[in-house]
Amino acid sequence: MTSLAPLLQAFFTDRLVTQRHSSPHTIASYRDTFTLLLGYVCAENGKAPSALAISDLDADTVTGFLHHLEAVRGNSIRTRNARLAAIHSLFAFAALRHHEHAGVIQRVLAIQSVRMHRNTVSWLDAAEADALLAACDQGTRTGRRDHAMFTLMIQTGLRISEVIGLTVADIHTGVGAHVHCLGKGRKERHTPMLRATATVIGGWAAENGGPPDGPLFTTSTGGPLSRDAIEHRIQQAKTRAATCCPSLTGKRVTPHTLRHTAAMRLLHAGVDITVIALWLGHEQLSTTNIYLHADMTLKDA
Repeated sequence: MTSLAPLLQAFFTDRLVTQRHSSPHTIASYRDTFTLLLGYVCAENGKAPSALAISDLDADTVTGFLHHLEAVRGNSIRTRNARLAAIHSLFAFAALRHHEHAGVIQRVLAIQSVRMHRNTVSWLDAAEADALLAACDQGTRTGRRDHAMFTLMIQTGLRISEVIGLTVADIHTGVGAHVHCLGKGRKERHTPMLRATATVIGGWAAENGGPPDGPLFTTSTGGPLSRDAIEHRIQQAKTRAATCCPSLTGKRVTPHTLRHTAAMRLLHAGVDITVIALWLGHEQLSTTNIYLHADMTLKDA
């Protein structure tokens, strides 16, 4: 056995679970990152996963993996940076245990995230949002799940991590319909649901079943959806929707696009920016102000 396998085991059990008390979503996100990374490395060098060593994950390999995420898998910069953050966390942990690999570890930790242009906001107008939802084939279970999930994301503006972490018990469709979620920093938030949204989500929850603490949006085998899976389903729906809504052609639509859509709808409805910040779970009002700037830019165009 190489040093990589026990390192990964200790990272998940000691670092994430025991020391950091990481949420199930964080653990799942890190698991997905290393599943993708090890799969990429094995395909590149022909080794079996059990034969990989820490030295196989050098800076050039990690950089190649990050490029693979963007160029081949079509992941967003946000997802690319999230994967890199997980890798950095593992290597920072390894630095305390494997001094013999200090050079490799230092070079991986030196890989920088890609700067995101926060002032660029893309959202769906009413016709585009309707087309995206209509592109979900509600004659199938997967289509009904996607329709319910996209409906919730467009109306509530939940982050993709928050959607993944939703359980059946987090949905309240009666009087005062709302969705409960754990946002960044494990802060709780209750976001109102419109009656139409509550009806769609209630129908999906009834069809999908599951225990109260089980995931709301599941795969065909009953497990929670991954970040990559949701991004892929949105891209597939967008491609189909573009055939009847030409403005979607060439437009990048991501989970954050749906979050932006919710924010812009609230803004155009006259909701105060401070309320929108609370709705979206922003800690800084300056983060929410990007929607004001985007709206003013659109009006000046």
